[in-house]
Amino acid sequence: MKKYNKNNYSGSPHDSGYSHVKGESVFIDDRPEQAGELHVALVLSTRAHATISKIDSSKALDLEGVEGVYTGADFKQNTWGPIVKDQPLLAESLVSHYSEPIALVVAASRKAAYEGVKLVEVQYKNLVPIFTVDDAIKSKEFLGDEFKIEEGDVEAAFSKSDHILEGTFENGGQEHFYLESQACIAYPGENNELHIESSSQHPTEVQHVVAGALGLKQNQVVCVVKRMGGGFGGKESQASHMAAIAALAAHKTKRPCRLVLTKDEDMKITGKRHPFKNWYKIGFNKNGKIKSLKVSFFADGGAYLDLSPAILQRAMFHVDNAYQLENALITGRVVKTNRSPNTAFRGFGGPQGAAVIESLIEDISQYLKMDALEVRKINLYAKDGGVTHYGQEVTNNFLPEVFEDLEKRVNYKSWRKEIDTFNASETSFVKGLSLTATKFGISFTSRFLNQANALVNVHTDGTVQVSTGATEMGQGVNTKIQGIVAEAFGIDSSDVKLMATSTEKNHNTSATAASSGSDLNGAAALKACVEIKSNLAKLALQIEGNLIKEGEEYNSEMDLDISKVRFENEKILTSSSEYSFKELVGIAYFNRINLGCRAHYKTPEIHYDPAKGKGRPFLYFTNGAAISEVLIDKATGETKVIKTEIVMDLGRPINKGIDFGQVSGAFAQGMGWCTGEVLIYADSGELLSHSPTTYKIPSVQDTPRDFNISFIRNDTNVLNVRSSKAVGEPPFLLGLSVWAAIKNALHYTDDKSFESLMLPATPEIILDSLGEKDII
Repeated sequence: MKKYNKNNYSGSPHDSGYSHVKGESVFIDDRPEQAGELHVALVLSTRAHATISKIDSSKALDLEGVEGVYTGADFKQNTWGPIVKDQPLLAESLVSHYSEPIALVVAASRKAAYEGVKLVEVQYKNLVPIFTVDDAIKSKEFLGDEFKIEEGDVEAAFSKSDHILEGTFENGGQEHFYLESQACIAYPGENNELHIESSSQHPTEVQHVVAGALGLKQNQVVCVVKRMGGGFGGKESQASHMAAIAALAAHKTKRPCRLVLTKDEDMKITGKRHPFKNWYKIGFNKNGKIKSLKVSFFADGGAYLDLSPAILQRAMFHVDNAYQLENALITGRVVKTNRSPNTAFRGFGGPQGAAVIESLIEDISQYLKMDALEVRKINLYAKDGGVTHYGQEVTNNFLPEVFEDLEKRVNYKSWRKEIDTFNASETSFVKGLSLTATKFGISFTSRFLNQANALVNVHTDGTVQVSTGATEMGQGVNTKIQGIVAEAFGIDSSDVKLMATSTEKNHNTSATAASSGSDLNGAAALKACVEIKSNLAKLALQIEGNLIKEGEEYNSEMDLDISKVRFENEKILTSSSEYSFKELVGIAYFNRINLGCRAHYKTPEIHYDPAKGKGRPFLYFTNGAAISEVLIDKATGETKVIKTEIVMDLGRPINKGIDFGQVSGAFAQGMGWCTGEVLIYADSGELLSHSPTTYKIPSVQDTPRDFNISFIRNDTNVLNVRSSKAVGEPPFLLGLSVWAAIKNALHYTDDKSFESLMLPATPEIILDSLGEKDII
């Protein structure tokens, strides 16, 4: 089996790499101000739950430079939401979370806008807020209905299990911490038209939300996304909210309006990764084989629905992670709290589901005094596959090869002995080691979102412009599509340019999310290339066979075998002739042959019935595993990641350099969620950790001292474009290897309290778990 490592990859560099380094990349707030442009600032709630008695903007309107103050009453439609329209764009009579937008101030300068915000007076009548999952359950505050997935006979399997463990598992939220905060500029046009430049993962939703909010037709609004300074899911739905607010200002004033949140504002207003509290019961045999699993998921949705149902469903899908569940009863409910509405985040619920089973496997290993890797291997989906608890066959399963490769690569048994020896003699520190997996389903769980369209235009100098619905947020989707198109035409990637994403060129597109941006849009672009290539190949054959008579034109209806016409090395080759790509394109133009094509792609073979809890929601799975070693200082609870080794099955990678960056970045972000990122709130509900000074993301000092990533070769994923596999989200789950290693380290103290170790395992939580007896 051929393997790749970080020193053996090919592919073009990121298409914005040079401009980023040189400081030439243009983001929203880099765009020069137009004449008469105004700035927008938001009035935010200072209550978590209250009715609004009065909004007085008179003092703000008297301030020099302030052009207007607008409230929810100024919208034609003041509610929005990606699934259900339950969230006000601007709260009018009720606020449901601290820092909820209530009004906007429009001014000639950013300074004046923020000064105006201070002068807007809001009167409240306080209501009792709910901040925890437990309190929401007690008060029966839910968003949406309960979901259920059931496989086998759970109760019968429990009665036949040798051992049973029961308890709760909690994970915290996580801030997206993209470098570019929510930002947009709205430019008014003639006939009430609006042009929106947005930092959004979902231009189509921006277009539709803005149109609905202002009472416009969708064809009056164009949304353009050149690039984002990070997204991670936080700009999938919630960028639409900010765009609608900026659009209201532009629509009212008939002047360009810019809304760029500060980092503090962004963190206070926007939703996070969903915290979960789950109740579990697991039955297993003396050899570690899981016989039955029952999990009740409760996701904290915050004040409004947003994308919570879909996120909860994916958590339920991924509770098996890489392990066969023959008998399972998985239920889930979204609870309503007075927090910012939680939203999409890299992994989209998958990490919250996988964390449960990985934690339980560590508990089973401790209970049985077995090595956790042996427990994982006995429960791992076999090479010939299996069936998930929701009824999908696991095909092309390389998980056994990934485990075998990783175990041999690191000499696991020897490594485990070193850990045992260290912990037997050391008193001030303790080490842990764990190997965890990812089997991440690739597709949107809502079937209608699994579609994309692309426009490919070939110009007479042999260069190509490509427009798709994919949005570039640093992940390299443009570079991947560029590679797909360049390979299809056999030309250099520098001759292919990805254009800014625009709703007037690519309509009704899905968000760049669910790890499917390259899959969907790359497949649509390739489909368009195939049609253009067919035209060029037929032309080449007609010229070669003297089938075009003098004075006649190319015949597109002529039945010709184009299968042996090759596009490579900037040439088009027939059995006996060759043409430069540029040359034949020029001939095609003079023969009035179409050199542009729009194509539509929809993901095949996916379906799911939520009522039955069965189906095939995913086209395929991306697999991988990671092993991490940690060192914990018993005096401080500080954790250092000594070494991490990752092996991924990414099919046939489109661009290994881009994929390597995605794996390493996703792992670091997942590790941050598992170890150090904590959201701290005041009793009032105000977020206190709302800046880089109070919210800790991983730094270079937190990353593994020894960090290795390898890919195994797998050409069997023929369902996807170029036999590739998506990479954006799956490696995030491998950050769990660090958390599991911490749990393993704490297990060496033989304290059963570690069964309920919370995620993230911060130094404070580790110290609390260790107790005074273990602190030196």
